[in-house]
Amino acid sequence: MTATNTAPAARPRTRLTKRTKPAPITLLATGALALAALEMLNPAYDLVSETLSRYVHGRAGWLLPAGLTAVGAASAALAIGLGTGFRRTGRAALLVWAAGILIAALFPADPPGHWSRPSPSELVHGNAAFLAFAALPTAAVLLHGTLAARRPDLRTALTTLTAVSGTATAALAIFLVDVMDGGPSLGLGGAPTLVGLVERLVIAADFAWIALAAAAAGPRRERGRSRRA
Repeated sequence: MTATNTAPAARPRTRLTKRTKPAPITLLATGALALAALEMLNPAYDLVSETLSRYVHGRAGWLLPAGLTAVGAASAALAIGLGTGFRRTGRAALLVWAAGILIAALFPADPPGHWSRPSPSELVHGNAAFLAFAALPTAAVLLHGTLAARRPDLRTALTTLTAVSGTATAALAIFLVDVMDGGPSLGLGGAPTLVGLVERLVIAADFAWIALAAAAAGPRRERGRSRRA
């Protein structure tokens, strides 16, 4: 009788090594901490109705472009680190997200209350940021299958964050159109608009997805190596 050995399916290759794997997560954590610090340093800003971009005009406003730069660099490092086993369109979408975040970091948003008459810098910042927000859930959908195949234990979390990112981004688009087209009208309670709250939900979901994607794409120790007969 002849014994048949079935080899496990090969995981998609990645350029991330044990040395380079921490880079995306470290940069992402740095950017997230910078944005969180802005929230604490600027309690006068309404996080429900004002977007994070307005903090550039507040206390320690330099933390905003610094944080966005770190997040953009983290995303670019992850996109470049993904190997040929990952869908090219997914990696391209991730690079679009990274580029949009980096451009938004270079062009500051207007101060609060200037929705109806945006400056050229605001237009560049806003368009780049929303392009990034649209690109991230696109990348998440395109890369989902490969990332989940590498880390089946993260499949549910990746699926959930992809759904939350896409849904929240669609809601953000609605609120942004509302505030830029004649002023905010989709408020709740005392808040004239919920655009700030929805944007923070998008950012939280997107940052969490990047962290999970970096964990899933990183190298893993091989277990259960075949023994010699």
